[in-house]
Amino acid sequence: MAQVLARATRIPRLGRFGWLMALYAENHRKLVRLFEPGDLAAGSYASSIGDGLDLRLDVLEQHRYTSELRMTYTVVDAATGAPDPSAFIRLYRDAHQAEATHCHVGRRWQDAIGMYPPTDTLIRHRLRMNTFLGKWLDYLAEQGHGVARLQPLADAPVLVDVPARRASDA
Repeated sequence: MAQVLARATRIPRLGRFGWLMALYAENHRKLVRLFEPGDLAAGSYASSIGDGLDLRLDVLEQHRYTSELRMTYTVVDAATGAPDPSAFIRLYRDAHQAEATHCHVGRRWQDAIGMYPPTDTLIRHRLRMNTFLGKWLDYLAEQGHGVARLQPLADAPVLVDVPARRASDA
């Protein structure tokens, strides 16, 4: 009996931060499998499956180890005039992580969680955003979106309303 209890206490418990890092890794796997964004040049792309709800993928910037992306539908929110839903994504190719940094129409992270949120609030907020991203990527894959359907959008401006970065995001 003592051996069973000793074995049970050695099992590590995954905390919220560990869960978030695992979520980033899973989102990276899904995003790379779906769109291979590290191979795309900066610009705008559309994925259409014929359902009238085209997906737009903007490659905002490509760096040596990082890609900055925006993923949205071609649907405009009536209140803000911005595409909705929308997710800003930072893809870390070297670390195999993909982080949804913002998912707010017309709102910045400061408006959502405050200027100096407690660590627990920040992690909870990032868990929600990245869970949303993972579910959205699953849905897109089920619907048939993917790299084979991506078409460059000629003469389409890259959406420039990128949320301001935090000092911790640099």
